Amino acid sequence: QVQMVESGGGLVQAGGSLRLSCAASGRTLSSYAMGWFRQAPGKEREFVAVVSWSGSTDYTDSVKGRFTISRDNAQNTVTLQMNSLKPEDTAVYYCAATLSYNWYRRSEARAYDGWGQGTQVTVSS
Repeated sequence: QVQMVESGGGLVQAGGSLRLSCAASGRTLSSYAMGWFRQAPGKEREFVAVVSWSGSTDYTDSVKGRFTISRDNAQNTVTLQMNSLKPEDTAVYYCAATLSYNWYRRSEARAYDGWGQGTQVTVSS
């Protein structure tokens, strides 16, 4: 099982940027689809972005044009560049991984079988 650790969260003003990183160990990420999810207090965990093993990406509508997901298989990392942050982006952000990638289930948390511990992102207005 791949182990993942997120970093890069913090407090930022609205309009600012943060870059989240997910570092993996135990296995190479090259065969995994990698996703980012987030969970705000009192809300369910929601899909943010995904990058397949081949590099295809997808985003939830609310972050399109502001967030960019990328992967570096040589470094065994996945990053989420977040620009033009809004207060509603405030949440704990989780990195997720799956070997059994299904495009039609890309936004379902239960489709991923490996998770990091999360990193807090807080956007002040």
